[in-house]
Order: sequence, then C-alpha cells, then structure tokens
Amino acid sequence: MVDVGQKPVRARTAVAEGMIHCAPDTVAALRDQTLPKGDVLTVAKVAGIQAAKRTDELIPLCHTLPLDGVDVRFTLREEGVHIEAEARTQARTGVEMEALTAVSVAALTIYDMCKAVDKGMVIGGVRLVRKIKE
Repeated sequence: MVDVGQKPVRARTAVAEGMIHCAPDTVAALRDQTLPKGDVLTVAKVAGIQAAKRTDELIPLCHTLPLDGVDVRFTLREEGVHIEAEARTQARTGVEMEALTAVSVAALTIYDMCKAVDKGMVIGGVRLVRKIKE
C-alpha cells in the first residue's frame, strides 16, 4: 500500500460515470417503475452508496477513507441509463476508486434487477470524469 502519511489532508472530490445500455421497453419500465423487482433506481442508488463506503474492502491496497458524502444520479436516455457518482472526503488521498465503485455497483444492481426482462443489457463506459482537491 502506498504511504500517504506525509501528504496533507485536503478536501477531495471525484466524479465518475458509466452507462448501462438496455432495450427501449426496459427504459420505459424503469421510468414507469413497473419492473417486477420494484423501484430499481432507488435500490441502485443505495447499492452504489453502500459500495463506495466499502471500497477498501473490495479493492486490495485501497485506503480506508472517511467519506463526507456520496451521491449517485441517474439519467434515463433512449439507449439506457447514464449513471454518475460523486464522492467527497477530507483525507490524504483521493476518492476516485469510491466514485468508480459506486457507478459500477449501481450498474450491476440495475442489471440484476432488470435481467429477467432484458437479456441484452451491456454495462460500459465506466470512467473518472474529474477529480478536485482543494
């Protein structure tokens, strides 16, 4: 693990995004909240936040960070669901992995909750959009 003990504590923010491509009928069912497993996007938001909080348990050598906040947002598009996650901390190292993990697990949750009605979903484009340190 990288020693960050000499780095200053700073306010740090990271924003990540990803996309889950799905059929138009699935997008409509997400919008109308008519999927068999219930309110998919609310569950996916909670899953993304939980995942960000446990990133250090999932990724070897990742530092444990005291998160000040995590937000997961969804935008329904014709081709699927755009996912954006923002993670904030005041620490010696950044929160990129937490934001990326939140997006990834939110996408996996959507996949899990929609797989019975859409076998062709594809998760992709997970990337860091920006990081800010003050």
